[in-house]
Amino acid sequence: MWIKPAIVALLVLLLISLGSGFFFLMKDQGRTRRTLHSLGIRVTLAAALVALIAYGFYSGQLRSKAPWDAALERGHAAQQDQGSKEK
Repeated sequence: MWIKPAIVALLVLLLISLGSGFFFLMKDQGRTRRTLHSLGIRVTLAAALVALIAYGFYSGQLRSKAPWDAALERGHAAQQDQGSKEK
């Protein structure tokens, strides 16, 4: 149950990093490297977010609720039911 709040926290941190990068870009106007460091932090946070979402799908804590996946889910459940009846 911790995965969804962690995803939201990473999204908030990404937005903060985006805002700070914009602020540094406007304030420093290319004289310092703070904008570059902000970009590095944002890329790292985005990679962590993608990894966390991939882990959530892999572990089964996250699932797609898209309408076009409903038929796929029913077919998968039917295959599991047939497998359990054969045992």
